[in-house]
Amino acid sequence: MNWKSIIETREELLGIHTPDPHFTGGFAIGIIAVDLIYPKLPGNVANATTYPFPVLYKEVSFEIEELFAGSENIRDQIVNAAKYLEKQGVRAIIGACGYFAHFQQAVKEAVDIPVFMSSLCQLPLIKTGLSEKKKILVLAASGENINDELLGKVGTDTSRIIVQDIGHLESFAPIRYGSVRLDNGRLTKELTELAESLVQKDPLIGAILLECSDLPPYAKALQSVTGLAVYDFNTMIDMVYHSVVQRTYTGYM
Repeated sequence: MNWKSIIETREELLGIHTPDPHFTGGFAIGIIAVDLIYPKLPGNVANATTYPFPVLYKEVSFEIEELFAGSENIRDQIVNAAKYLEKQGVRAIIGACGYFAHFQQAVKEAVDIPVFMSSLCQLPLIKTGLSEKKKILVLAASGENINDELLGKVGTDTSRIIVQDIGHLESFAPIRYGSVRLDNGRLTKELTELAESLVQKDPLIGAILLECSDLPPYAKALQSVTGLAVYDFNTMIDMVYHSVVQRTYTGYM
């Protein structure tokens, strides 16, 4: 038995975890993002300054409408991106669009680490925490594509959910269709006015979920006008990060 084998045997007996070697390290969260060109504000999942920890991105390239529809033509590219990120040593994988939910099952079965491909993965948790009388308002880039088939892939259905399409908003068009110009003030105003109006019309709305990975920059403003809990990609990513990177607690009693 050589020295390497002796060391490995000792570490195995002691329960020591030795990570696979990589040319870089320290990326706990791997993010699959579609190659789309428009302003990515801080808070956007595709803006790395959003996070207080390093993230590793892997680009995929196809028309966003293919993702909205869950086209089988893009499945292999998404699965391969997840395998790449796993090989680089990330501890969990995120998809940077709510409609990656179409591929939640395929990706999680292709890798050996936790996978949360969509902000919609939070819906079962949100439902658990709300009264059965309460509803969840989902603001979505393509509302028509959120149905029971899609939500079934993240463990829920359309019961108690109100889907509001925001893709039709003129101020959202630079994101929806790709543009280098974004009127952030106008988009903030239109989103908050829409959400406030919907909540006023239906007092049973008890929480808001932002499907789109471009919407977290507006979460604070939406909460300010509605007073509701607002869930988005970053509430999910923060939770996932703290589950795969636990910390040692210090303090006093």
